[in-house]
Amino acid sequence: MNGRIGISIGDVTGIGPEVTLKAMALEGPEAARTFLLIGDWRHVVSLNRQLGLNLPLVQWDGRGEPGEGLPVYNPLQEALPENLATGAAPAALASAEWVREAARWCMRRQLAAMVTAPVNKEAIVRAGVKFVGQTEMLSELAGTDQTAMMLLGADEQARWLRVVLATTHVPIKLVSERLTREKIVLAIEMADLACRQLRLPRARIAVCGLNPHAGEGGAMGTEEITTIGPAIQQARERGVNAEGPLSADALFYYVLRGDYDVVVATYHDQGLVPLKMIGFETGVNWTLGLPFVRTSPDHGTAYNIAGQNKASASSMRSAIRLARQLAG
Repeated sequence: MNGRIGISIGDVTGIGPEVTLKAMALEGPEAARTFLLIGDWRHVVSLNRQLGLNLPLVQWDGRGEPGEGLPVYNPLQEALPENLATGAAPAALASAEWVREAARWCMRRQLAAMVTAPVNKEAIVRAGVKFVGQTEMLSELAGTDQTAMMLLGADEQARWLRVVLATTHVPIKLVSERLTREKIVLAIEMADLACRQLRLPRARIAVCGLNPHAGEGGAMGTEEITTIGPAIQQARERGVNAEGPLSADALFYYVLRGDYDVVVATYHDQGLVPLKMIGFETGVNWTLGLPFVRTSPDHGTAYNIAGQNKASASSMRSAIRLARQLAG
């Protein structure tokens, strides 16, 4: 099994299982030899029939080698009920456990990489689990706090934006106090490592300022002087090709033009608004710093279109392609 890529199918009341199965259909016969689906057998079979995909699914108990076909493995002792309401607690809890199981298999080197279909944070928290996000959960499982989130995508002309976030899901009013020198240095160094894993020869990293016009020398904020600038200098002293702090309002134009390979953004929307403008359908979330490869599509559970055969598998396919590339 250790050559396969595990895919946790996500919240079954959302679009995760749909985009997973559609991506498997597009992979063709190779899917049965390359992937392991982690999720509820009954829901997967029912959806396969509903979508008319005719994937050669085979139920697997996790022991020995799976039979002929695309294996589906559920680590939970009980199957999920049918006809669950949107965001139902059993679906939310199962989706989180499937992510954990994929990570355990990766850490035991029984899987080459993992791809996670969308889960719903609100539904998981409402079900009684303390949950910040998949990135944080996987970091805890792996026993590391040296991780960062990279989002990457390309436009119709194959021009890439790659963004590493120095802070993630933080309210705007708290960004300044949460944006430490250590977090910025980590994001820069993770961006540099990602460039090498992607075999980008320049590894040229641009670091955003926090304030408009990168603070204008302190006239519009001092974080660039007290925190961001010293972090960049520290990274440069370690041999990283980083520049900044640069004004975010113009920076992404130059990145899309090809002047830089990766952007380090200081907060969530600063980096993800331009990324989703150019790569909404194909964006990928890649967790940097884990001892295994983990990618996911850059979209949520989309409860509003679940079960309607409307979901696009483009982002999931991009996540799968990146996982395969990184796993070698």
